[in-house]
Amino acid sequence: MSDIRLPQDLRGVHIHFVGIKGTGMAALVEIFHHNGAVITGSDVSERFYTDEILEKLNLKALEFSGKNITDDIQYVIYSSAYKIDKNPDLIEAVRRGIPCLLYTQALGSYSAGAYSCGVCGVHGKTSTTGLTGTILKELPVAAQTLAGSIINSFGATCTYTSPLIKNLSEDSKKYFVAETCEYQRHFMSFCPQKIILTSVESDHQDFYPTYESIRDAFVDYICRLPSGGELIYCADDPGAVETAGIAAKKRNDIVMIPYGVKADGDFKLVSSAVENECQVFSCSLIPELKITVPGKHEVLDALAATALACRILAADKKNPLDYVEQIKKGLLNFTGGKRRSEKIGSFKTSSGNSVLVIDDYGHHPTAIKTTLEGYRQFYKGRKIIVDFMSHTYSRTQSLLKEFASSFENADVVVLHKIYASARENIADFNITGKTLYEQAKLYHKDVNYFEEILDAVPFVKNLLEQNPGTNYPDGYLLVTMGAGDNWKLGKTIIESYGVNR
Repeated sequence: MSDIRLPQDLRGVHIHFVGIKGTGMAALVEIFHHNGAVITGSDVSERFYTDEILEKLNLKALEFSGKNITDDIQYVIYSSAYKIDKNPDLIEAVRRGIPCLLYTQALGSYSAGAYSCGVCGVHGKTSTTGLTGTILKELPVAAQTLAGSIINSFGATCTYTSPLIKNLSEDSKKYFVAETCEYQRHFMSFCPQKIILTSVESDHQDFYPTYESIRDAFVDYICRLPSGGELIYCADDPGAVETAGIAAKKRNDIVMIPYGVKADGDFKLVSSAVENECQVFSCSLIPELKITVPGKHEVLDALAATALACRILAADKKNPLDYVEQIKKGLLNFTGGKRRSEKIGSFKTSSGNSVLVIDDYGHHPTAIKTTLEGYRQFYKGRKIIVDFMSHTYSRTQSLLKEFASSFENADVVVLHKIYASARENIADFNITGKTLYEQAKLYHKDVNYFEEILDAVPFVKNLLEQNPGTNYPDGYLLVTMGAGDNWKLGKTIIESYGVNR
């Protein structure tokens, strides 16, 4: 980690953000703004959803230029998308000797000044962080939460800051819960007191060529916990269990807190059911918890969030059982986040069919499989059409069979070309979107391929006009899924029916 440290008191400190429109960057801007920092920033002119976040703070991104770096700037924070020797803002900042920190270093530096809790795992980080923050909104603790995407219950922003933060006395704890990312070991800059580990399996094959390499990164992160620090891990995920076991052998001074069906203790999942498009579940400590988002994986995420909220209350010398109703209210208030089972519209077709359109960021075979399983259970009366765009050639090639067999809970599958990463050379791979299409046909009877996203619009609209059949009295569920830009399909279809999103 960089030796540069941000001051613990950010009031009046002028910080310039290079790449300010990035999701993580905009979230950090929000956190620092609430801590009294003076903020400027630069980015490309193209409009992103984060522009709305910045505008709420009366901030506007400047175009990249060395002229943005003025005498009163004390620190520069930059996105990893920009190079210190290529970006004009950064070149000028270096010339002036202004301390420059990567986003992950800045997040780590901030975490060192608070009682910080990191949420990590290959799947479920954003939902778990959002659920935790939504519970914390209901609790009397001075807390801030930073998620990797917009969370509806945060007020359509990426962060939540408790009003108690403003009047915090010097001897009181400030709690900071943040989504922390495994890619390129970014989370190693973070300084956690507690960690949630949702899942561990092979991913980011461009950086972690083997399962063992990504598992060991999580082990190293867990070992950043101090003596007496707590690991809240999913007992139902084999990778998380293995990772926790290795960490426990290395560090017997870390407190291990499992959650899930296979867990022992307070956060064992003892029952779970779907009732009226609501998931009702109980753990050993608290009965009758409810969430309104679909999927068994969301129940586990909610259980992890409940566990962390309870442990934060305990750290704040409060009895969690005194706050059961507040915890329940927080869980019910969570309605998801941007591109996380996000309901983006509903309409009736010309033939009278009801259509619900959901967009989801699921881009790993396990996420696709579990998310579609959740939709099948939650929306029993709807015929499911999934439009999927695979992200990165390396991931698609490494997990081709897993991707191809992950759509079993969809009635109709629509596939496209691969959405490449800027980090990879397409010539290095011998697969295309059609390769996945041919493999998927081995596992699913109704798979369709359109190279370009919007070429699928007429096909999907024609499908939505057809009678879904007696098995599906509630109509259709159209899901756009993946880390690419095929969300445009759902948006275009909604708009073609004259519906304002």
